[in-house]
Amino acid sequence: MVLKRVGGTDVLKEKMKTWRHVFKLDPNRPLSDRVLENVCTSGTDAVIVGGTDGITYENSRNLIERVMDYPVMCVQEISREETVVIGVDGYLVPVVLNAGSLRWVLGSQHRAVKKYGDWIPWEAVIALGYIVMNPESKVAKLTESQTQLSDADVKAYARLAERIFGMPTVYVEYSGAFGDEETLRAASSGVNQSRLIYGGGITRKEEAQAMARWADTVVVGNLVYQNPDMAVKTVNWVKEVLKEKHP
Repeated sequence: MVLKRVGGTDVLKEKMKTWRHVFKLDPNRPLSDRVLENVCTSGTDAVIVGGTDGITYENSRNLIERVMDYPVMCVQEISREETVVIGVDGYLVPVVLNAGSLRWVLGSQHRAVKKYGDWIPWEAVIALGYIVMNPESKVAKLTESQTQLSDADVKAYARLAERIFGMPTVYVEYSGAFGDEETLRAASSGVNQSRLIYGGGITRKEEAQAMARWADTVVVGNLVYQNPDMAVKTVNWVKEVLKEKHP
């Protein structure tokens, strides 16, 4: 299979403004063809391919090729520069705002740009400003994230992402644990233009809709592997709240 779909920043930004529900799939976790088909034809707005550990070029490309057999938008979140797969609809570069080391704010990004800057398709790259909240998550441990944050801290990080760094997206990430609605509300009050994304621990309708009331986009990941039939239902649960907001 030859990957051909390539987005651009303007296209990607405009598309992301319409994202209400997104699935995130991990190349390092097995996924049957049936489940993948159900995910990709569920009505979700996009599929993000990415993860924290065990991510290689080979397993990333394999999963991306499978996703791109369907018309759903496919973007890759880049955790390691050597895993980049050419030809997707866009690339998300994570910047962990509350990381304990500059490596995860600027260091790894600087290394990648230094090495590949002349070949990076800048028109298809968007920064994703992470606020990592679950101290037990793999991403928190890897990035040494400072997760003991007040709502005021979270709001300030969201403002920094939008107002100082000009990031089009802010991602409040609980990664495997269901988050705090008031914390997400605080993040929402800190952004005006940046798109607020929530991810973490959604397993039922009440959780999906609670976070959809404050986030612009809700990401569902682990549930795909734990209860795929329930995961597909989250698409309608999240989009029901959008109809309530904009009847």
